[in-house]
Amino acid sequence: MSSFLVPILYTLFVWWFSTGAILYLDGLPKRTFPWTMRGATIVLAAAFYGLFATRHDTSLAGTYVAFTCAVAVWGWQEVGFLLGYVTGPRRAPCPPDAIGWRRLGYALQTILHHEMATAVLAAVLVVCVGSGGNRVGIWTYIVLWSMRQSAKLNLFLGVRNLGEKLLPDHLRYFESYFARKPMNALFPFSLLASAIVATYMWRQAAAAEPGSGAAAGSALVGTLLALAILEHLFMVLPLPADALWRWGLRSRRPVERGGAASGNALRSWTTELSGRCDPHGVRALLESVAGGAFGDVHRVDGIALAESGWIEFNLVAGRPNVAACPPRGLRKSRVVAVGRGVDEDRLRAAFAACALPAN
Repeated sequence: MSSFLVPILYTLFVWWFSTGAILYLDGLPKRTFPWTMRGATIVLAAAFYGLFATRHDTSLAGTYVAFTCAVAVWGWQEVGFLLGYVTGPRRAPCPPDAIGWRRLGYALQTILHHEMATAVLAAVLVVCVGSGGNRVGIWTYIVLWSMRQSAKLNLFLGVRNLGEKLLPDHLRYFESYFARKPMNALFPFSLLASAIVATYMWRQAAAAEPGSGAAAGSALVGTLLALAILEHLFMVLPLPADALWRWGLRSRRPVERGGAASGNALRSWTTELSGRCDPHGVRALLESVAGGAFGDVHRVDGIALAESGWIEFNLVAGRPNVAACPPRGLRKSRVVAVGRGVDEDRLRAAFAACALPAN
């Protein structure tokens, strides 16, 4: 049993530290996101090289390198997803009236690019390993991929704890696609299937020569699968999973200095609108704002002249609203937005693009 202690502790550290580091990075100001993505891409290239270089190395060192590189490959798509670069074509909350297949279709649109990127990375990983005898990287990626798919399905179908505190503000619209229930029918089968595979991996580890690469590889993958099962249990048990990575969530808190907030402080932005606007264009724009396309916008309020009269519009809690309003004296078309890191120039141009052509 002592020969399994090192792979268990190593997997625990990689799982805990990498998750916390990614949470910390996606909580930093958005101006840092391009640098984070570039750094992650450099790590991704190094990880693919590591997988290629160790494809025939079944030693203890080669096993650890392949496992670490596969986690790094998975980390790239996690970084891209949580930064908002690799999500999907839909970046807006789920409409309140969407149920059944329609709700599923909207949910798939929010993660389509993420799923495509995950599949492409898997294909490149398999090509790097090829017919080599060191398959630890492939098994590691399969475990991460399959358990993440299981987690997504269970969040969609309904669990007790949604883990919404781990979502960065610019991805808060994902909460509208989750369902809060004590449990769903898929959940027990997810745990059972995972437990069966985990048992198989640990039996393989026990049957291999102690201290060998084969024993360590099975133990690394088995421990990773056990941790994924633990993450699933966090969904239904009254346990604060975010407490494990509280240090990684500190970057999301504004720091007060000298009575003024830092760069994460809320700011208001306003502009006047000219001409008549298209209400449908305004609603579509508000949905894009809710999806984080123009920064971390908390709220939008505005009034504008449309072809059929005056309209009021707002974005509150990620939900856009556009409605007709009666004329009351002299009005000016204008919009006010409140948030952190609002891309003012692009937002101003987007509202200007909602104007109807002059007759």
